[in-house]
Amino acid sequence: MAPTLTLKTGTSWPDAWRRCLAVAPEAFRDDRVLNLWNGAWQDDGRVLPAVSPVDGSPIAGPPRLDGTTAHRAVCAALDQHRAWRHLPLEERRARVAATLDALAEHRGLLALLLVWEIGKPWRLAQADVDRAIDGVRWYVDGIEPMLAGRAPLDGPVSNIASWNYPMSVLVHAVLVQALAGNAVIAKTPTDGGVACLTLACALAAREGIPVTLVSGSGGELSQALVRAPEIGCVSFVGGRDTGAAVATAVADLGKRHVLEQEGLNTWGIWNYSDWDTLTAVIPKLFDYGKQRCTAYPRFVVQRHLFDAFLAAYLPAVRTLRVGHPLAVEQRDDPYPELDFGPVINAAKAKELRDQVAEAIERGAVPLHRATPDDARFLPGQDTSAYVQPVTLLNPPSSSPLHHAEPFGPVDTIVLVDTEAELLAAMNASNGALVATLSTDDRATYDRLAPHIRAFKVGHGTPRSRGDRDELFGGLGASWRGAFVGGDLLVRAVTRGPEGERLPGNFPEYQLLP
Repeated sequence: MAPTLTLKTGTSWPDAWRRCLAVAPEAFRDDRVLNLWNGAWQDDGRVLPAVSPVDGSPIAGPPRLDGTTAHRAVCAALDQHRAWRHLPLEERRARVAATLDALAEHRGLLALLLVWEIGKPWRLAQADVDRAIDGVRWYVDGIEPMLAGRAPLDGPVSNIASWNYPMSVLVHAVLVQALAGNAVIAKTPTDGGVACLTLACALAAREGIPVTLVSGSGGELSQALVRAPEIGCVSFVGGRDTGAAVATAVADLGKRHVLEQEGLNTWGIWNYSDWDTLTAVIPKLFDYGKQRCTAYPRFVVQRHLFDAFLAAYLPAVRTLRVGHPLAVEQRDDPYPELDFGPVINAAKAKELRDQVAEAIERGAVPLHRATPDDARFLPGQDTSAYVQPVTLLNPPSSSPLHHAEPFGPVDTIVLVDTEAELLAAMNASNGALVATLSTDDRATYDRLAPHIRAFKVGHGTPRSRGDRDELFGGLGASWRGAFVGGDLLVRAVTRGPEGERLPGNFPEYQLLP
């Protein structure tokens, strides 16, 4: 009989909220967070109710601004930008470094907010905070040569990012953009992360970083955050539908842009025999329930290797640990070691379950379907946002699981007989961020990899977004605009020589680094 679990001491949402009020009283009220614009915390916007994906309990919702107020915030950010861009680099560097020290001091609270707001297990929540801090420190230490011969943009950088990596993607980008001489604007993701971002921005604002943080619907705020003439660059991370609208707007305006969009990242298996290595990596691919832009939800497998693939894959996927990220046997026990907790909300969980059911009805073969029996939950807990791991063989072409990224713990497998079929299946989404090909023969990898339409292609190992000097981008419809990572991130948000062509994927050209 499984032991009865309880919440770890000091980790409840009220505990986290009290700590926020104590650390940054300027940014938090008893019942809400504030927007940050014109250099001050503003008690404005209509607060929407929100619940935690962890257990369905109420948490802080975003204080949504209207379009008119958002444009006032953008105009104020332009004033900040004009002052900040002339600040000496050493002063900017000192302020960003002080911000990193403050983030490190409150690492545990930032991670706890990520657990409650977006359902990250403790290990991954800490990693998100650490990657932001360590990544920006790399830029602080080496920024001079990256800025040689370059100048800040004419206006602030507008950041619109998805909810899954508030710290290591959004806060990281904001601080590097500021280090490069720009004022920065960030929109809180609609689906989660508002308290974590509010705390991070409060710590940055105290050090004099010219940051604006606002909430609101993308449709209502896009006129200000994307189309406003004051904006010097738009940085977007999200889905293809929203990204396409942003891409159209920035193309019409000739505005600098970095648009990271989703793609179906695939893992190919061809003339392969190192199954122990594959078994070891499978659980890691399920980190955070595959709610990552670099997750691998599709395996493309050579048909005559299918039995060996299953013998390596199924035992690994059966080891996955799912449950409440803060549920322990004794209140002072260490945080539980989990591969993932909930997906972002109950609506997403229902969508995934419906897609799986529909795919099976139309011919997909279920190879693995975990049950909640072994998951770690509190007694009586709301579990509506949890999805157990699922693996399907040959989803029908009519299913979204055939051609799109599920953004959840659902794997699909497609069988192929020829190299041409392998490449066609690996390129199903017209471009991806990452891909991997597992093959014993290096010559085969070298011959096939250039035909896989992904920005990064691994040989038997997963690829990631990367940190520090590792470049990042996408091919096809998975990316629009300048590539980032390493010095390319700085180049994307600064002006270089007249006529400079930035590495990136643009309507008029594609230039690989």
